[in-house]
Amino acid sequence: MKVKNNEELTLIEEITRNDGTKYIEISNMVQNGRAELAAERGFIKEVRILQLNIPHSVHVEKYQQYINENFEMPDESMDHFDEWTKTDEMQDEITAILKENHIG
Repeated sequence: MKVKNNEELTLIEEITRNDGTKYIEISNMVQNGRAELAAERGFIKEVRILQLNIPHSVHVEKYQQYINENFEMPDESMDHFDEWTKTDEMQDEITAILKENHIG
């Protein structure tokens, strides 16, 4: 599959949707900045970093590859916020990443 991006995922963040529900994302500082901008523009309610500089484990590598192959990274002109959809396998990778980083 053609790679759309070459993002290195380095942090864990919690995103609060406008309806108040939350989800965890594995991201990086650039994408966290986009989420902050999305919050300022009202596309999401809030984003907060749970952990910086996560180890680049096998699970992070698999999820990073999935993100880079399947999603376009927004630029500052974005007019909405896209939540990265996850397959069951990728949700399992996130669960493993959270466990590795003692986030429960």
